[in-house]
Amino acid sequence: MSGAVTPPLVARRPARDKGGVIWRNALMPLNLALDAALPPRCPGCGAVAAADHHFCAGCWSQLRFLAPPWCAACQTPFSISRGEGAMCARCTVRPPPIDGVLAAVAYDDISRAVVMRLKYGGHIALAETVARHMARLVPAEEAVLVPVPLHRWRLWRRGFNQSVLIAAALARLTGRPLLHDAVRRAKPTPVLRALGAAARARAVARAFAAGPGAAQLHGRAVLLVDDVYTSGATTAACAAVLRRAGAMRVTALCWARVLNEAEAD
Repeated sequence: MSGAVTPPLVARRPARDKGGVIWRNALMPLNLALDAALPPRCPGCGAVAAADHHFCAGCWSQLRFLAPPWCAACQTPFSISRGEGAMCARCTVRPPPIDGVLAAVAYDDISRAVVMRLKYGGHIALAETVARHMARLVPAEEAVLVPVPLHRWRLWRRGFNQSVLIAAALARLTGRPLLHDAVRRAKPTPVLRALGAAARARAVARAFAAGPGAAQLHGRAVLLVDDVYTSGATTAACAAVLRRAGAMRVTALCWARVLNEAEAD
């Protein structure tokens, strides 16, 4: 399908950036070389593993993979089947602002460790690890992959957008087209980890805007790619922008989902 775009996977930083930012950028090629030269490591705990992208037995046994039965609207898992088309109490009262939330695993100590190693440890190969588990959730219908954007200052500090890396890996694994610039961060937002649902919603209000790639979304289904789904505030804000650009459906696709917001960090 036309419209696939090869994204810039690593940010270009302004010359005035100094200190730790430049140092981390300089070390990134070394991290990639070490990943290739050293024995495969468990994405969760770092122990020697059987193969690349494989978890050790201990971490694997602790991961909770999400699958039906679940809410027909938001895919919150049910303990038992409630019948076809059953919805959770929240969606019955208020329909969700998106067309579904597809998450590979529940957010817990192991899935969190993978995210931390990817985002803050510079282990960017873990983007493919999580994408391999997310790929099973990609619907049969044709859809375009759109990563949740970072603000340019956070992108320069981190050196990459983990959502873009995950989406790029998903595009390779599934053959789905990728639009990395369909939505952009129009303003910086505070770190959301310590905020509750209402505060998150306020923080991301008007934080996103249509990007150059949004012109290619008319009448298309979108898979909005991110690493963790917590309260849904970021996803809802992005989905509103994508729908205004003409997207027919917007479904969240992520590695881990917080099922109890009291456990979010």
